[in-house]
Amino acid sequence: MTELLVQVAAFLVAIGILIAVHEYGHFWVARRLGFKVLRFSIGFGKPLLRHVGQDGVEYVLAAIPLGGYVKLVDEREGPVPPEDLERAFTRRPVWQRIAVLVAGAGANFLFAVFAFWLVFLQGVPGLKPVVGEVRTESLAAAAGLRAGDEIVRVADRDTPTREAAILGMLGEVVDQGRVEFVVARGGSERALTLVVPDAERRAITEPGAWGAGVGFEFTRPHLPVVVGKLVSGGPAEAAGLQVGDTIVAVNGERVDEFSDFVAVVRERPGQTVQLDVRRGAQDLRLPVSVRGERDTSLPDRPLIGRIGIAPGGEPKFPPGVETVERYGPIAALAPAARETWDKTALTVKFLWRMVTGDVSLKNVSGPISIAAYAGVTAVEGITAFLGFLALISISLAVLNLLPIPILDGGQVVYQLAEAVKGSPLSERAQVFGQQVGIVFLLLLMTLAFYNDIARHFG
Repeated sequence: MTELLVQVAAFLVAIGILIAVHEYGHFWVARRLGFKVLRFSIGFGKPLLRHVGQDGVEYVLAAIPLGGYVKLVDEREGPVPPEDLERAFTRRPVWQRIAVLVAGAGANFLFAVFAFWLVFLQGVPGLKPVVGEVRTESLAAAAGLRAGDEIVRVADRDTPTREAAILGMLGEVVDQGRVEFVVARGGSERALTLVVPDAERRAITEPGAWGAGVGFEFTRPHLPVVVGKLVSGGPAEAAGLQVGDTIVAVNGERVDEFSDFVAVVRERPGQTVQLDVRRGAQDLRLPVSVRGERDTSLPDRPLIGRIGIAPGGEPKFPPGVETVERYGPIAALAPAARETWDKTALTVKFLWRMVTGDVSLKNVSGPISIAAYAGVTAVEGITAFLGFLALISISLAVLNLLPIPILDGGQVVYQLAEAVKGSPLSERAQVFGQQVGIVFLLLLMTLAFYNDIARHFG
């Protein structure tokens, strides 16, 4: 329950901030260009708080916090007093209307730059992209990648962290199905090319499928096989395991890494395994019945084995793998802007490739996933939460600029059509566009909720 409350609170805070930023972008530009603003609302529905400022604008905080709007004087919504006609939306030049429409997304992009700037000031802890394991007969092996290689550049861009390497490689795969990258090996650099067949691109772009699909993993930390937590009613608890136990062997085979232990158990759903356990000065052998469960992230795969424990040891990476990316106030501006640009470009690529069928639709996330990520990052600290806000701000900006009539991007299309045509589109055409836009958004929301449910509830 506590976790759920944290997720809901973090989600509401995040959405509230980003909606306020977006709507303030519309509001600020509209005021500067001479439009008359009637209302600035955060949320929809019944007003909870209302204040009329000295500027005559009604400021509202409404009950449903999943959106907002800036209401301008507009002849399309009813009669306008003669003294306000010059400041009505429909009477302003087309370029000014477009400026107001795109200002919301612009504010979200600027907020992302600001958030990333704060993140880089604090310092971004990361891990160097050092390869730990390459599966034989995989795409990575065919590219010539080896254990111990460090990926230093992808498509001529430096990759100081694993996140930078993965996002860079994903972007190239989505864009052209092949990745040109450089690795450091034995004191020298080597250029490699990873080619992803068209038939595999869609599967590889599913959430969490990158490493397994390409066939390599980064260096993992050493994590001893110590029981840190037991799932209530799980097989491990039923067999008598206790928090603090160290699992030494499975069926007589020694295990030193928690990940190796997990791999052994996963392959044995429905079987009974013999665990050699050290408890203080005691050595025990406990039989455990492995439960077969469905991996919710890979629902089409066979059952996997689980016994219901979580690790309790302290993970330790090899020396030199951990890194921190930190800049001063001026130096942080460039990487913050670059990070915003890169994340925006990747988002647009993914959206377009989803339309063409080259990228999995499972990448569309809804409010359940966003709330879960918000909760996790809020618990991790302000730096992680700021990074999350930046990513969602970029997604909100890109979504609003899509040429769908009900969104800002669709309204921009209407204004451009009016500029070319010399007069507004007919009311019938605009109503039809709105209906198409509503249908599209309903389909998108349905897909997002379906992905959320499949991802979190199987």
